[in-house]
Amino acid sequence: MDHTTVVPARPPAATNSRRPSRIRKHGSGYLFLLPAIVIFVLFLWLPIVKGVIFSFQDVDFVKGNSWVGFDNYKTVFHDSTIGQSIKNTLYYMALCLIIGFWVPILFAVAISEVRRLQGALRVMAYLPNVIPLVVLYGLWRWIYDPVGPINAALQWIGLDQIMFMTDPKWSMASLVIMETWQSFGSAMLIYLAAVLSVPKDWYEAAEIDGAGIWARIRHITLPSIKGLIGLMLIMQLIATSQGYQSQLAMLDGGPVNATMTYGLKIVKYAFTQLNYGVASAMGVLMFIVLSVLAIIQFRLNNQGDR
Repeated sequence: MDHTTVVPARPPAATNSRRPSRIRKHGSGYLFLLPAIVIFVLFLWLPIVKGVIFSFQDVDFVKGNSWVGFDNYKTVFHDSTIGQSIKNTLYYMALCLIIGFWVPILFAVAISEVRRLQGALRVMAYLPNVIPLVVLYGLWRWIYDPVGPINAALQWIGLDQIMFMTDPKWSMASLVIMETWQSFGSAMLIYLAAVLSVPKDWYEAAEIDGAGIWARIRHITLPSIKGLIGLMLIMQLIATSQGYQSQLAMLDGGPVNATMTYGLKIVKYAFTQLNYGVASAMGVLMFIVLSVLAIIQFRLNNQGDR
C-alpha cells in the first residue's frame, strides 16, 4: 500500500488581471479626494515650503531673491525687540490661562447643574461669538475709554480711573478680558457636551450618599473631563502663541511695545518693513515650536482614546 503523503496544492497566486479592477475601484474614491488634496497642498504645504526657502533668502519681488544663508536667523536672534515680543507672548499666554482658560469650564459646569432654562443660557453664553470683530473692537474701546462705563463706575464709588489702553500694566490684561468675553462660548459648548455625557447614574448615586454640589463637581465632573481639559489646554497654548489680531487692531503693539507679540512682530517685519526673509525665519521658528506642541497634543489625544 502506497503511503505517499499528498501535499495539498497552494491556491494560485492572484493574477495581475485582478489588479486593474482594484485600482479602478479605489481610484474612483481618490478622484473624489483629489480636489481637497490639491487645495491642501497648494494652500498649506506649498506656503510652508516657500516660507522655509524664503527664510534663507533676501526676498525682493522686483530684482529677484538672493541667498543669504542664516543671516535672517542671525537678525532674529540679535533683535532685542523680538526678545521683548517673545516675553510679551509668554505673558499673553499666561494671562489667557489664568483669566480665560477656566471661564468656559466654570460656565459649562454651572449650566449643567441648572434644571431649567439651560437652552437659553447656552445661547446667551454663545452670543458674543457672533459679534463681528469690527463691532467688538469699537465696543470695547468705548468700554475702556477714560469716560467709558467702567471708569464712570469707578469714579462713582470713589476710585481712581484706570487707563486700560495707555497704561502698559493694564493693556495686555484688557485685551485678554475682551477676548475671553468674546470667545469663551464656543469652548463652553465643548465642555458642556462632555459634562452632559457623564452618566447620570453617578450623580444620582452621589446624591443618595449625601454628596453636595461641590463634592459632585470635584469627584465626578472634573475627573470625567480631565482628558478634554488637557487637550483644550494644548490647543489654547497653540492658538494664543499665534495671537496678534487684537493687539494690532486695538493698540498696534503699544503702549511702549507692551502688546507687541511675536505674531504681531512677524506682521510688522513682513508688511511694514517689507523684510519677508526675517519674517519667514521667525515663522519657521514658530512652526518648529508649534509642531512640538502639536505632537504633545496628539499623544494626549491618543492616551485619552485608550
